[in-house]
Amino acid sequence: MKIRFAALVAAAIAVGTPVLAQDLHFPSLSYRTGPFAAGGIPFADGYSDYLTLINERDGGIGGVKIRQTECETAYNTEKGVECYEAIKGQNPLIIQPLSTGITYQLIPKVTADGIPLHTMGYGRTSAKNGTVFSHVFNYPANYWDGASIAIKHLLDINGGKLDGKKITLLYHNSAYGKEPIRTLEELAKKHGYALTLLPVDSPGQEQKSQWLQIRRDRPDYVLMWGWGVMNAVAIQEAANIRFPMENFIGVWWSGSENDVLPAGEGAHGYKSLAMHGTGMDYPVYADMKKYVIDAGKAAGNGDQVGSVLYSRGMYAAMLAVEAARKAQEIHKTPNITPAMMRDGMENLEITEARMAELGLPNFGPAFKVTCENHGGPGLGLVQQWDAKAKKWNLITDWIQSDSEVIDPLIVADSEAFAKENNIAKRCN
Repeated sequence: MKIRFAALVAAAIAVGTPVLAQDLHFPSLSYRTGPFAAGGIPFADGYSDYLTLINERDGGIGGVKIRQTECETAYNTEKGVECYEAIKGQNPLIIQPLSTGITYQLIPKVTADGIPLHTMGYGRTSAKNGTVFSHVFNYPANYWDGASIAIKHLLDINGGKLDGKKITLLYHNSAYGKEPIRTLEELAKKHGYALTLLPVDSPGQEQKSQWLQIRRDRPDYVLMWGWGVMNAVAIQEAANIRFPMENFIGVWWSGSENDVLPAGEGAHGYKSLAMHGTGMDYPVYADMKKYVIDAGKAAGNGDQVGSVLYSRGMYAAMLAVEAARKAQEIHKTPNITPAMMRDGMENLEITEARMAELGLPNFGPAFKVTCENHGGPGLGLVQQWDAKAKKWNLITDWIQSDSEVIDPLIVADSEAFAKENNIAKRCN
């Protein structure tokens, strides 16, 4: 059921009519090429393999098979928009671009076209406000949650005080990397730390000047909002100047095996945020092995199974499948439309019991999406790299983000967007 999108379009053009397949279309805006492929490949593989599992083990969702298509964006915003324009007429149930830049461009498009957009842990943070953003969802957590969770972790290991501490944000100089700045600035006012901002131009292979400044400034902590090649370079540079790795914390997109392995022993002790569990000690992986891996149906080379970003892609697919189930339940039909899928996403509830049924006990937080809240509970974990064992270890329980700081920022940003775009609030 995995069909390259170019072939699908070619088939439609050949007969002069759109493809009208009796199935559930889950497209993937992937990037298996370019400087960000190290992150894009495992996510795309995990996303695809979980959907394949649902087809092979369960016969699809509600008896209807899933059809997968994949469109290569190379993490390029223009290409991402082109992929969307090509896909939107093919009844896509959900769009997951894995790019904040693409997300910003697609928000008005998906809203006009009636297609739900899921940006799990990335994208426009204020899209959490469902009263303004009707078709955009970013559960279970967003970038502002991540910034707050990182600061809360630092508070926890500093006796609840950060007065006088120096914190540097090393960030990808893009919409993605800039997302946490406002939150970190507000948290600095609240907790008394000094914040320094260090942008890194894309793709991030050259960081000598930034790390020379870090060596001069000697911050107590460095937070990183990086992606792809930028992460591995930063971790190696930190090791080169002997920056204490336990004081270097990346966002959840800066915490994969591909980020730390190149630095070898030098990466030992590095930390990152996490939005889900780590490793393969979950029953779902036995099913994945039986129905997908051993059956020769795995996406890509099959070498990313169990990695952090493979698990994240699998998690994103699982949430999409559960939303589709909810949509089928709400509308009492297995043949759902994008509009019905949106309703499923807005009424999605993930319980601990359901996670266990899915073979993912304690993997992610329980949460309930509502019309007002499209962003979930705002919970996150901290993981730490063990270079000797070559594995990530979770070192905290779930940490709740600071809603006292974040909620007003979400309201202000989303209401400004609504005013600029003449959007009437919903959920009345």
